[in-house]
Amino acid sequence: MGKTKIEWCDKVWNPVTGCTPISEGCQNCYAERMARRLAGRFGYPMRGGFAVTLHEDKIEEPAKWVKPRRIFVCSMADLFHEDVDEQWIRDIFHIMDIHRRHTYLLLTKRPGRMAAFIRKDRLDMAKDYPHVWLGVTAENQARADERIPILLQIPAAKRFVSIEPMLGPIYAYPYLGCTGMPDCLFCETAGKKLDWIILGQETGPGARKAEWFNSIIGQCKSAGVPVFVKKSPEGVEIIRDFPARD
Repeated sequence: MGKTKIEWCDKVWNPVTGCTPISEGCQNCYAERMARRLAGRFGYPMRGGFAVTLHEDKIEEPAKWVKPRRIFVCSMADLFHEDVDEQWIRDIFHIMDIHRRHTYLLLTKRPGRMAAFIRKDRLDMAKDYPHVWLGVTAENQARADERIPILLQIPAAKRFVSIEPMLGPIYAYPYLGCTGMPDCLFCETAGKKLDWIILGQETGPGARKAEWFNSIIGQCKSAGVPVFVKKSPEGVEIIRDFPARD
């Protein structure tokens, strides 16, 4: 239950499945491909393919995991999709609040709705939810510049970015608390903004090649930000760095 091959988490928790394309990274969505393959089984609808679906039988799963886990929430969906009922999101936050021994990772391509929900419910993520990390997917520079600034406006214990699939070069220094200038006098004291970067290339049928891994790795090292290389091309260093757990 909750088993996964995703290297940067211990478990996946899917009280919601299904999504709709929103940007370039969605073209070869692994979750949609899996949902269609499992149609009619494991809670996936026989028809409707990858329609947003709420799973009441999954809501209590974190209670069953006694040992503290690093949990990827909604690996087969986007929790902040417009078709996910606000009360359902609230119920998921309630479960995360009860079972605080776990670390929960929320990853979205819709940071605007995430920010609006947190603001509306007056949640102090940094203070009251230190075990919940907030992240966005940024597959290229345009999506990084669109989504990361919204993420950085939300106070949180940990904020991360998944660059998977990586579809273009990304200049990330402004989001890492580092200017990237060789003679910068402020790098040692500049407050880090993002706490973690995940890198991964696309896999499966029609996978698009990524050629910019070493650039991001170099930027992260310069800024002292942990980076996790999930799937990488040949000639790229394999790194498995995690941010420290508070």
